[in-house]
Amino acid sequence: MGWKETLENRIKARRQILFSRDDDGIMSLILLIDELPRKAVVLWALGLAEETVKLLETRYPLDERPRIALTMTQMWASGEVKMAVAKRAILDCHAVAKEITSTADIARYHAIGQACGTVHANGHAIGFPIYDLTALIRENGLENCDEIIQERINYYVQRLLYWKENYINYSDQWASFLTE
Repeated sequence: MGWKETLENRIKARRQILFSRDDDGIMSLILLIDELPRKAVVLWALGLAEETVKLLETRYPLDERPRIALTMTQMWASGEVKMAVAKRAILDCHAVAKEITSTADIARYHAIGQACGTVHANGHAIGFPIYDLTALIRENGLENCDEIIQERINYYVQRLLYWKENYINYSDQWASFLTE
């Protein structure tokens, strides 16, 4: 069964999350993420979260929770706040999903939360693409997504490779748990 048929079955089954760690495109991202230094993965995930926060700010200008989650996570990564502060902000960002009806934006709020969770563990990093790609399908429809999904996966890879080469030049301070 091809990836489109798999997604079609997941949509028919009313799954909220349309992608899985076992999907070919996602598995290839996991393999790449596993090869990279933790700092590179954190910078990748937070960069993607920043783009999504900006998008949601245009749609929900009064909702500051995604921006607060990202800011608190960046402060956590730099050692300026403790995990509990960032965790509360991340959970608040996830909570927005219960307050809105747009299935695409629900996935985007969760994508931000997953990206922010990458500071805690690299395993959260793959959550961003899983939710972000789900948002793209929800927004564009399965029949219109071939090129969109492939371009987005290519973008993830391009950004991962960028941070693989450039994380060392990142000049901000890192929390001790990220430098060990």
